Amino acid sequence: MTRDIFDKERLSPALDSFLRETNPWWEGKPAKRAPVYRRAVLDRVRRRLENGIAPVTVLRGPRRVGKTTIQEQLIEYLLQEKGVNPARIFRIQFDDIPSLKHVEDPILALCRWYQNRILGRTFNEAAQSDGVSFLFFDEAQNLDSWAEQVKALVDLHEARVLVTGSSALRIGLGRDSLAGRISTLDLGPLYLREIAGLKGYGDIPSLLPDNGLALLLDIEFWRGAMTLGLENKELRDLAFADFSERGGYPESQIDLHSDWATIAAHLNETVIKRAIQHDLRLGDRGRKRDAHLLEEVFRSACRRAGQSPGPEYFEHEIRIALRSDYTWQKIRNYLEFLDSAMLLRLVAPMEIRCRKKRGNYKICLCDHALRASWLQEVIPLYPKKLMQHPHLSDLAGFIAESVAGFCLGTIHGLDLSYFPTRGVKAPEVDFVLTIGEKRIPIEIKYQRTIDPQRDTQALRSFLDSPLYNAPFGVLVTMLDDVEIPDPRIVALPLSSLLLIV
Repeated sequence: MTRDIFDKERLSPALDSFLRETNPWWEGKPAKRAPVYRRAVLDRVRRRLENGIAPVTVLRGPRRVGKTTIQEQLIEYLLQEKGVNPARIFRIQFDDIPSLKHVEDPILALCRWYQNRILGRTFNEAAQSDGVSFLFFDEAQNLDSWAEQVKALVDLHEARVLVTGSSALRIGLGRDSLAGRISTLDLGPLYLREIAGLKGYGDIPSLLPDNGLALLLDIEFWRGAMTLGLENKELRDLAFADFSERGGYPESQIDLHSDWATIAAHLNETVIKRAIQHDLRLGDRGRKRDAHLLEEVFRSACRRAGQSPGPEYFEHEIRIALRSDYTWQKIRNYLEFLDSAMLLRLVAPMEIRCRKKRGNYKICLCDHALRASWLQEVIPLYPKKLMQHPHLSDLAGFIAESVAGFCLGTIHGLDLSYFPTRGVKAPEVDFVLTIGEKRIPIEIKYQRTIDPQRDTQALRSFLDSPLYNAPFGVLVTMLDDVEIPDPRIVALPLSSLLLIV
C-alpha cells in the first residue's frame, strides 16, 4: 500500500467544509457571479499571473476597491475562457477563517491538504501532466511569516500565486523574503475613465501603457493628455461630475439608490474603521496601537489634505481632541501606519544629490470621498457645482492637489515628491516627477482664472534652475483652454490629468 505523503494534514470538519464551499467549482457548482465590469488593472494582473517572470503576483490596495472582485473575475476567466481544470484552482480568503489561528504554517498546511484531497497529486506532478495550479490568497499578509511560507511553496513547487492585500506595510515586510519571486501591482479607487466605463458613458483610452515612464519625459505626451480630454469632453465631464460627488470607490458609484449620508456611513464603517480598528491592530505590536489616536490622526490628516502640515499642527489637534499630549514621533508613526493601509499617501520632499530637503510630508488621500465621509463635509470639485459655492474654493484647491497627488502616485515605479519653498526665489512646487536624471515639476492652480505670470512663477523658477534638470513643466487647472505663453509649460485641467492613468 502506497503511503499517503500528506496523511499528517488533518483539518477540522468545519475548515474542510469552508474550503470546499469557497471553491465550489471543485464539485461542478457555480461560484457567485463576478461583476461584468472589469477594472483596467485586471489584464495586467492576468498577464503576470499566467506568464510573468515572477511566480508570485501581489495586488495591493485599500479595502473595498475591488481586489476580491478581480480574484473572482480571474477565476471565472480561467474556468470559462481558458478551460482550466477546476481542481487546479484553489482560493483561500484568510480574513474569513478564524480557526486558522490554531493551524501551524497555515499556507503550507492548507496547500498540503489541497494537493491530497483535491488535486490528488503534488503541484509538480499536476504541472507536468495537466498544467500549473493557480493559487489565490486573499489578505494572506495578515498571517505570521506569510512571506516565508509562500517562498517555501514556490521554491519547491510549480505553481502560480496571486496574493491580494490591504496592508502595504505587511506586504512590504515580505519583499525581502520573496526577492526575485514577487511582482507587485497597486490598485486604488476607480480611475476617471473607469467611472466613465462603469456608468456606461463610453470608453476613454489610457495614454500611459505598462512600463511607460519614459513617455512622461515627452512634452507631447502631456499635450496629448490635453487633447484627449478635449476629444472626450462630454464623457470626461460626466465622469468627473460623478467623481466629484461620490469619489472613486466602486460601491459609491454603483449604488445609485442610496443617498450620500448612507454612502458616507458605509465608507466610514467598511473602509476607515475597518482599517483602523482591524488591519492596523493585527499582531502583538498592532494590538498596542491606540485606535482612538489613529482615528484622530486620520481626522487631522483629512483636514489638511493636499497640504504639508508640521508637527505643531498635529500635536495641537490631537491635544484638543483627546485631551492628552502625544509625541510627534508617535503621531508620525501613526501617519505612516495610515499610509501603509493605503488610506493616504505621504509625499516626501524632493531629494537632490541623495540629500533630502527639509520639509514635512504632503498628505494625499486615496479618495476625497473618505474626507467627506469622515469629516461630514462635502467639498465639490466639479466646476459648475463649485461655482455655486465660491466660499469653498480654497478648500477645493487643496483637495484637487490631494486628488492629483494620489493619482500620480498610482503610476507604477514613479518617484513622486514635492519641492518645499526656499524663500521668494524658490517657491514651493506642488509635485515633482523624477525619472532617471530628469524632473518634471507640476503645479496645481484649481481656480476659475489663471494669471499666466503669477500662477506659473513656481514652475518657471524651477525650470530656470539647471540644478533640477527640468525640460518642461505642467500646470493643472480647473478649466480647459488656458493658454500659457511660455512654451515650456503645458496647461491641462485636473479632469484631463486624471485620464492619463
